[in-house]
Amino acid sequence: MCAVTVVSEAVVRRSPSFVMPLLRSLVAKGRGFYIHGAPKMSVAHLAINKQPLAGFPNLCETMNDCLPTVYLARHGETAWSISGQHTGLTDLPLTARGERNARRLGERLKGLNFAKVFTSPLQRAARTCELAGFAKVAQVEEDLLEWNYGEYEGRRSAEIRAERPDWNLFRDGCPGGESVEQVGERANRVLCQIRAFQEDVLLFSSGHFLRVLAARWLGLEPAAGRFFLLSTASLSALSYEHTLSEPAIWLWDDSRHVVE
Repeated sequence: MCAVTVVSEAVVRRSPSFVMPLLRSLVAKGRGFYIHGAPKMSVAHLAINKQPLAGFPNLCETMNDCLPTVYLARHGETAWSISGQHTGLTDLPLTARGERNARRLGERLKGLNFAKVFTSPLQRAARTCELAGFAKVAQVEEDLLEWNYGEYEGRRSAEIRAERPDWNLFRDGCPGGESVEQVGERANRVLCQIRAFQEDVLLFSSGHFLRVLAARWLGLEPAAGRFFLLSTASLSALSYEHTLSEPAIWLWDDSRHVVE
């Protein structure tokens, strides 16, 4: 009896880059698959690299029928991410563990295809991008820079609150640096750029900026980034539920690949 793999239509739509390699391998092994919830297997028409799946000559719709996903990669560990010091434009290198986990992030991303890859110019993000295997295709994007902390650069939150007990980064911003609204404007520019591709995109950046980006993806105020925590070398994914008018978070702060 022939084994058949059942795949949910929602899973295929939300993460084609994860699912398509699986379907390709099934076809190569002569095994069948069924997409539950897809009329006449319409989602299976997606095909791989815009070509019909081998063995399914009538399935010829393209990847453009998928809902695109924006993958967010936070840079690996630095000395200041360990100490809890605010690291904005200070260009710190990765620690040895940060480099190791950047490579593991690359393993986590294997098999995924991206229309575009962008990285912050800061070396902690660019090096993470390089070690993950995307340096040759990545484009530097200035708007992916981390929050400019101004006078609070290199300081810990506890030290700042000793002077300003009610200080909150996502409300008050930083003297001599950026306000949350200014970071939100940069996030908006990034989103306008990547939404134009209508395909999967990968971004390498820093924690606070990516948190604001996620808030703006959902249509929330930039300050809502305070609700989204991110670990170093983590992977997150922004996509949609049913249509392009329904932005959603598909994956957040996935650090299964990270080793301590």
